[in-house]
Amino acid sequence: TGHFRAIMDELGLDLTDDSLAGTPRRVAKMFVQEWFNGLNPANRPEVRLFENRYEYQQMLVERDITVFSCCEHHFVPIVGKAHVAYLPGKHVVGLSKLNRVVQYYARRPQVQERLTRQVAEHLRQSLGTPDVAVLIEADHLCVVSRGVNDTSSSTLTSEYGGRFLEDAQLRAEFLRQIGK
Repeated sequence: TGHFRAIMDELGLDLTDDSLAGTPRRVAKMFVQEWFNGLNPANRPEVRLFENRYEYQQMLVERDITVFSCCEHHFVPIVGKAHVAYLPGKHVVGLSKLNRVVQYYARRPQVQERLTRQVAEHLRQSLGTPDVAVLIEADHLCVVSRGVNDTSSSTLTSEYGGRFLEDAQLRAEFLRQIGK
C-alpha cells in the first residue's frame, strides 16, 4: 500500500480526502485477491475428467469465455474473449473447467501470446490429448488509452495442436463455430 500511496502523493492527490484515504489499501486488495489471483498456485483449477459414456467424438467448443487480464508492460487491463475446443476421447471435462483454466492464467500480469499458450498447454496435459485449439481476441487498454490511442484494433492469438494443427478442415470448422 505504501508504494501506491507514494504514486497518489506524487500525483498531488489529497490522501486525507474521505474518498481517497482508503484507496491504497483497496488497490492492494484488488490486485492480490482479484486481478492477480492467478499467481497463487493454490488457485490452479483442478480439471476433473469424466468418462465419455455417450461416446461423443466430435469437436467440443466453449466459446466467448471472458478474458480479463492485465498488461504486464503497463499494468492496464486486457479485456476480451477466449474460444477453446478439444476432441474428446475416452474422457470429457466439465465445461466450467475450461472457463476456469482461462481465468486462472488471465488473472496475472500477462502478455496475450503467453496466455494463449498456457491455456492450450494446461488443457493438453489435463485432457491427455494434443487435439486442442485456443483462440483469444482481446482489446489492450495500453493500445487504447496511451501511445497510438487506437480504439478500433484488437489482437488475436491462436494455438492449435494435434489434429487442429494438421487438418485445415477441422481448424476451419472451429473458426466457423466461433464466428471467425
